[in-house]
Amino acid sequence: QVQLVESGGGLVQPGGSLKLSCKFSGSIFGAYWMDWYRQAPGNRRELVASITIASRTNYTDSVKGRFTISRDNAKSTVYLQMNSLKPEDTGVYFCHAHLSPVEFWGQGIQVTVSS
Repeated sequence: QVQLVESGGGLVQPGGSLKLSCKFSGSIFGAYWMDWYRQAPGNRRELVASITIASRTNYTDSVKGRFTISRDNAKSTVYLQMNSLKPEDTGVYFCHAHLSPVEFWGQGIQVTVSS
């Protein structure tokens, strides 16, 4: 069974940076397309960034130029480097792995951007 464990969240001031990590276990990491989602209070969960098995990336418009998703297949880990953080980036961030038709979610980690 695949397990995803996020780390690296916390409280940061506007303009600051955080790097989230998601450790994958239980299967062959390199076979999975990986994503980061986030959910703010009262909002739907939204896709923030994706990375394919070939490391091609895609981002939602609101984070382009500020966030970078990357993967290290040797460490079975996906990262989300978040720079120039804004209060509207606040939410619970979830790691997501999928290899059609199966998908797995992490437990989520809180990111709060506030002064």
